[in-house]
Amino acid sequence: MNKSSSSYIIPADFPDPDVIRVDDTYYMVSTTMHFMPGCVILRSHNLVDWEHAAYVYDELERTEQETLSDNKGAYGKGMWAASIRYHNGRFYASFVANDTHKTYLFTADKIEGPWKRSEIKGFYHDMSLLFDDDGRVYCTSGNMDIRLTELEPDLSGPKKDGTDKIIIQDNPDDVILGYEGSHFYKINGKYYVFLIHIPKGKMRTEACYVADNILGPYNGGDVLCSDLAGWNSGTAQGGIVQSPDGSWHSIVFQDHGALGRIPVLVPVRFEDGFPVFGKDGIAPEEVEVQDLLPGYKYAPLYSNDFTNPAWQWNHIPDKSLVSVQASTFSIKTGKTCINPVQAANTLTQRTYGEHCSGTVQIDASGINEGDVAGLCALEGEYGFIGITKQNGKYILIVAEHKIPYSPWTMGVYDDQKPDILAQKGTDSPRLTLKATFNLEHGNESVQFAYSDFNMDKTKGATDFGPPIKLRYTLDQFVGVRFALFHYSTQTPGGTTTFKNFKLPKTGRSG
Repeated sequence: MNKSSSSYIIPADFPDPDVIRVDDTYYMVSTTMHFMPGCVILRSHNLVDWEHAAYVYDELERTEQETLSDNKGAYGKGMWAASIRYHNGRFYASFVANDTHKTYLFTADKIEGPWKRSEIKGFYHDMSLLFDDDGRVYCTSGNMDIRLTELEPDLSGPKKDGTDKIIIQDNPDDVILGYEGSHFYKINGKYYVFLIHIPKGKMRTEACYVADNILGPYNGGDVLCSDLAGWNSGTAQGGIVQSPDGSWHSIVFQDHGALGRIPVLVPVRFEDGFPVFGKDGIAPEEVEVQDLLPGYKYAPLYSNDFTNPAWQWNHIPDKSLVSVQASTFSIKTGKTCINPVQAANTLTQRTYGEHCSGTVQIDASGINEGDVAGLCALEGEYGFIGITKQNGKYILIVAEHKIPYSPWTMGVYDDQKPDILAQKGTDSPRLTLKATFNLEHGNESVQFAYSDFNMDKTKGATDFGPPIKLRYTLDQFVGVRFALFHYSTQTPGGTTTFKNFKLPKTGRSG
């Protein structure tokens, strides 16, 4: 059975996709950066509707950065651009982490795990694994210069006296970003390397190189330089996969402003052994796919349940300081810091769609003097609504933080106090807080509001503070998220409880 859909398959931040099919099920892995648990894998039977399948790890490395104990964190770093493969009955997920400077390999017999962790000696940026027919294992990796490396059969590291050579090179004089984001395949006896780059004067562009022999020579060029919906950001970097009916598709991503990097489905066909993306290199707005399990009901990728995998920690939490139940989340602070970006044990969830909103009940009666707790639109340039305690009195505030524009600055930690935009005293530290997002192109913002604790018994929320402009920046390198936070500026040990988070249904299951 065929299914037609918009090529925007998931309106949320799931970047750097790699995709495989095992029997009637597709699996897609995506970058999760510093969020924990990490290395998310989604599942689908039609390439359009997706649900959560697994996280590869609960935590990666308990370092000062990944636990945020240094008040700097692993922002803009963490795990990037994983490769997912299925070979001889086992799943393989491999990637580098840009804070630990290691290459990780996780394997499992089932997609749900348990996943066994090991390391591949060396550092292979944006790597892609290939299990060749002769039993050898290779990876392609790198930026600007794409390197082919033969690995030991157990994938422990580069094979002694094995192949290690540059097979593709970009021209640094012609690009803003050189080739990277490698995806490596063997199809009908030929070897294919799919890459992303940003040529000068162009948007993100997908390229492909093909060889008859794994050692090369590799020949090719650009295959997709296409905008969608007027974002002028290109659709590129991702894997390809074949359906049982023989059709091919690629899942790439598009920069979609503060919403993040969202997956896009593009049909692919082969002419004389070379891939043609979309309609003559243009990404279509609509796609048609083969539905391998018609009638299957997909679990949403967003949730009101704090125990649902839609929620992730901002860095590794100290679980002795938190309590998580389906409708209740409580935090106790264990350190001092000065802003939500430095706050430990923050619980987050992606925004979903260009228009979304969320409400949560907050009980901040246990905060200490100088503490701040609330609901944050978390990204590099964040905004929040929260409750603080000053001179023994509770104050409702809306605040934001802006950073100087720098398009290639990643992992710069935030050591600035937020700017307060609005404040008022409140007799009760128990309120309902609301964040409403408008993530349309050129009008990306969040409006905060509040009401009595039992919002359903009031006439609705009251807007508080001005709309706060949002902008995707590379210091955190992620789309804006709902975030529930509490930090202490003077004395640790304060507590906050959040209850009954509510996200209205979006009308989409995937």
